[in-house]
Amino acid sequence: MIRVLLADDQALVRAGFRSLLDSAADVEVVGEAGDGGRAVALARELLPDVVLMDIRMPGVDGVTATRRITDDVRLSGVRVVVLTTFAEEENVFAALRSGASGFLVKDIEPEELLQAVRVVSRGDALLSPSVTRAVIARSVGARPAGPRREPPELAVLTAREREVVRLVAAGSSNDEIATLLVVSPLTAKTHVSRAMVKVGARDRAQLVVFAYESGLVTPAAYSPRGTPPR
Repeated sequence: MIRVLLADDQALVRAGFRSLLDSAADVEVVGEAGDGGRAVALARELLPDVVLMDIRMPGVDGVTATRRITDDVRLSGVRVVVLTTFAEEENVFAALRSGASGFLVKDIEPEELLQAVRVVSRGDALLSPSVTRAVIARSVGARPAGPRREPPELAVLTAREREVVRLVAAGSSNDEIATLLVVSPLTAKTHVSRAMVKVGARDRAQLVVFAYESGLVTPAAYSPRGTPPR
């Protein structure tokens, strides 16, 4: 059973999500919070598998609450998906940098929301190449140009691991990476896992953020799915 915590300042929104999630045989809503501070407190108390976190809430906002949850070693098994009606690019990037495993808008189709909860609960990231990757690229690309020191985490990656991280940043799945690199899916998964450990990424979303922030992937590259950005 996937345990979900709902965090949204609108009671009607929470009621709608609860009704939808509770209709699934494999999902259970274990708590609700109307502000970010309460969401953090309930996450520590209930230890849900997934927190659906609104960005704009009174008191502690969703981005700050996400960071408090993902920074807490006692909550290492809790995954946060940010939900909002405000699809501003800075919110997407801020949420991902704070440790969110994905980003969804509230008008998502019911079945897509359920699938998102299942994907994130397995420890995977909810990455949409058409939204998340492009937003990260534009956010990083908006920064002032100039020399950038290579982060030490990048130096510990092997050539093959760098290639794998580029493919992850392009939105490729493990199976797609395996096909492109002519290796088994298990080998591809191992490369991804090792890269995540080396750079301190808790999931694939954080690996994508790292790829752009480290300069391993350039913002100008909007490659088709399965093709590594340059």
